[in-house]
Amino acid sequence: MTASENLPRTVVPYPIADPVASARAELKAALAAIEVKGNFPRRIEKASQRAAAKARVFADRNPVGAIAAAVGVAAVVGAAIWAIARALSR
Repeated sequence: MTASENLPRTVVPYPIADPVASARAELKAALAAIEVKGNFPRRIEKASQRAAAKARVFADRNPVGAIAAAVGVAAVVGAAIWAIARALSR
């Protein structure tokens, strides 16, 4: 296993003596970085998985607080929907 196998896809391995190989490696890393930054569905999925894991840990440590938080979120969402429906009906 070489050191370049441990690098993320968005990093150019060092040192590359051949200028053509270096340019290819930089292009490959730039395209990988664009893919990582531009893939919003994957980023949203990962963020939602992290949030769900944090919520589970919070619920395990503090069940009463988790219930209160769920009731509070439901109240806020309900109030927002009510306010939007009321504004549209006028």
